[in-house]
Amino acid sequence: MPIQQLSLYEISQDMQQCIQNCLDCHSICLNTITYCLQQGGHHSEPAHIRLMMDCVESCQTSANFMLRNSDLHAHFCRACAEVCQRCAEDCDRMGDDAQMKACADMCRRCAETCRQMSMAMA
Repeated sequence: MPIQQLSLYEISQDMQQCIQNCLDCHSICLNTITYCLQQGGHHSEPAHIRLMMDCVESCQTSANFMLRNSDLHAHFCRACAEVCQRCAEDCDRMGDDAQMKACADMCRRCAETCRQMSMAMA
């Protein structure tokens, strides 16, 4: 669902895309955590689940900072890009698994747009 612009200030198209990627990444990671816990084994290792939870939280926080057009959003986007990249790499480690690949791909997209957002404000 596209982001509705309800505020008086202008949110750039790049920021709108980054917000949407953060929200999509938040959603797929939450869903994938449940999947991983059901799969067990390597999927449910505490370090993996913790990293995915970090990704969920960082994406939500970055989206919130951008949605309210905080002048601090670039700092959170920089951190979010790092967390998403690590999460993507960890999901890739799970082998040939469609759910994990979808999650890794979304994490990479989010990492890229967050990285761009953090550099745009540097």
